[in-house]
Amino acid sequence: MAQDVQVAPKSGAASPQLSQKTWAWIGVTPFFIFALMFLILPTLDLMIGAFQDGDGNFTLQNLLNLNQPSIISAYVISLKVSIASALTGAVFGFLLAYAAVLGGLPQWIRPTLMTFSGVASNFAGLPLAFAFIATLGRVGLVTVLLRDWIGFDLYRDAGFNLLSFWGLTLTYLYFQIPLMVLIIAPALDGLKREWREASEILGASRWQYWRHVAFPILWPSILGTTLLLFANSFGAVATAYALTGSSLNIVTILLYAQIRGDVLHDQGLGYALAMGMILITGLSNGAYIWLRQRSEKWLR
Repeated sequence: MAQDVQVAPKSGAASPQLSQKTWAWIGVTPFFIFALMFLILPTLDLMIGAFQDGDGNFTLQNLLNLNQPSIISAYVISLKVSIASALTGAVFGFLLAYAAVLGGLPQWIRPTLMTFSGVASNFAGLPLAFAFIATLGRVGLVTVLLRDWIGFDLYRDAGFNLLSFWGLTLTYLYFQIPLMVLIIAPALDGLKREWREASEILGASRWQYWRHVAFPILWPSILGTTLLLFANSFGAVATAYALTGSSLNIVTILLYAQIRGDVLHDQGLGYALAMGMILITGLSNGAYIWLRQRSEKWLR
């Protein structure tokens, strides 16, 4: 009798739990369908196309064609822009997040900054390019004000050019810095007050606390987010194309020219270019996920 009473609740409790898990999978089904249709299948198609000629036969010529000065230069410039915008965005984004989370500023600063960061991190493409042209272009608002009010020509006296390497990097910072703020702010929240109090009791200074406690804990998050910023910049195409056109030879614009079908049209070479970008961004995102998991062990 006692054994029967103990077994019955167990069998009855297992059924609702199994049913709950089954229904939970239905909720994430649209996500998997969306990822399959718009991410996995197109990526597989690009990777297969990189090893096919115009007739669909297997070939390595598409990959061999990547060894051209113009293509190598495009990859180099794209890597430089991505590294510059990622490192600069990481530094300024971390400082902004630190000021809002741990800097002792008024309470309304943080929600305001987070709201702006959420909007700005998704503001890209043609609207962002137009905004910078209207602000820092040769007849942009800031350029004209500096020239008329203080007699300083941004283009002539400083040698600035919006349609250049540093101009594109500056434009990317508009969404790179807010993205850094959004991702690193929860990591800063994860720093326990007990760690700071324990270091102060042991006689550590503020600099020693950050050097020996805070930064080692935050370092995986900082480095991982920087890699994410790098991948985010490396894959951007709409902003660069709308801002610089063909004046700056980066790999995304070169890929766009190959796929769209102008005088440089070579679909197989375009697939090979895309596969190279997928490998670079995939390694960056993979390293970000691994570093993120390491940081979460300390910040839980």
